[in-house]
Amino acid sequence: MTNSTDPTRQDVSASPHAYETEHGAAADTPAGHDAPKWLWRSGSLVNWHSARVHVNAVGHASASAIFEGIRAYRAADRDSLLVFRLEDHLRRLYDSARICRLDLRHNLPELSEAVVALLRANEYRDDAYVRPWAFPSGFIKEQMVPADSPCEVIVDSWALDSTLLAPEGCRAAVSSWLRISESSMPPRVKAFSNYHNGRLALLEARENGHDWPVLLNERHKVTEGAGACLALVRNGQVITPSLTSGVLEGLTRATAITLIEEVLGLGVEQREVDRTELYLADEIFFLGTAWEILPVLSIDGLRVGDGTPGPVALQLRHEYQQVVRGRSHRYRHWLTEIPAPKAPSPLFPSNL
Repeated sequence: MTNSTDPTRQDVSASPHAYETEHGAAADTPAGHDAPKWLWRSGSLVNWHSARVHVNAVGHASASAIFEGIRAYRAADRDSLLVFRLEDHLRRLYDSARICRLDLRHNLPELSEAVVALLRANEYRDDAYVRPWAFPSGFIKEQMVPADSPCEVIVDSWALDSTLLAPEGCRAAVSSWLRISESSMPPRVKAFSNYHNGRLALLEARENGHDWPVLLNERHKVTEGAGACLALVRNGQVITPSLTSGVLEGLTRATAITLIEEVLGLGVEQREVDRTELYLADEIFFLGTAWEILPVLSIDGLRVGDGTPGPVALQLRHEYQQVVRGRSHRYRHWLTEIPAPKAPSPLFPSNL
C-alpha cells in the first residue's frame, strides 16, 4: 500500500482532473489504442486516467525500473481468458528486483491476484497483454538509486491480438551493437534500461532495410533479438544460445524447448552459437511473449531455407497455439483461467 507518511512522496493522483481540464483526457491515451478503464497501483484498482506521478518522480527512478510482459489468451473452447505462465512471470519479476536491490513490498500471491483482478475489471473478452512493473517511489534525486528502495508497483494492460496464425515472417540482420553482458548490465534482469541496447540495434536494422536485429555478445557469439530469444534448426537439430551466452531467461524459450522435446520429439541443444551458423541454418525463429513464435526468412540478406516459415517453426506455432488456447490438457498447469465477464461484478464497484 502507499506509504502516506513518506515526506518524499506527493500524491498527484488525488486531483486527476487538473491535468485533464487543461489538456483533455484523450491526451493521455496512446495513439491508436483505447485506454482500459482500470490499472492496478500498489494495492488498489485505480482509474486509468487518474494514475499519475509528478514529472520529477520519473528521471533517475526509471533507471532501475523492472517489468514483466504477460499474455492472456481467449480460450478456444470456453468463454474464458487464460493467463499464460502467470506465476513464472511474477517469479522472474522478483528475481529482477533481487538483483537490482529493489523492495517490491507485495508478495507473489498479491501480485497474482492483482493481475487477475485487473483483467476482470477491464472486462477483456479477447487476447490481452499485461505488464506488471515497479519503480522506486517518491522523488529520487540521487543519480544512483539507493539499494532497497521501496517501489511503486503498477499492473497495466491493453488489448493485443495473437499473431500465431499469421503466415508472415521477418527479415533479420546481425547488429554492430553488442549485447549487454553479465559483467555490465545483467541480461537476465528484465529492466527497462536494458532494452535501450536492443532499441539501438533495432534502429540500425530498420535503417538498413531489415525488420529485427540479432545481437552478438562480447565473444561474438549469437545471443538474441531486440526483445526475444532465438533458435535455429540445422540438419534436424534445434539449437538455441545457452543462458550463459547473454540472453534473458525467456519463458517462451523455456516453453518452446519443452514443446519441441516432448511434443515434436526433437532434440534441443543449448550452447554457444557462431554467427556463421545462422547463414547455414535451415530455419531461424524468434521466441518471446509479445513475439510468440516469429520465423526469420532472411539473415543479413541471405535467404533462410527456402525463404518461407519452416516446418519446425510451423509445428511449434501450432502446438503453442494449442497450449495457450487451453486445448492441451497436458500443459494446463501453465494457465490461470478467468471466466469471461457476463455482467458488472460486485467486486469492482463503480466508485473505485
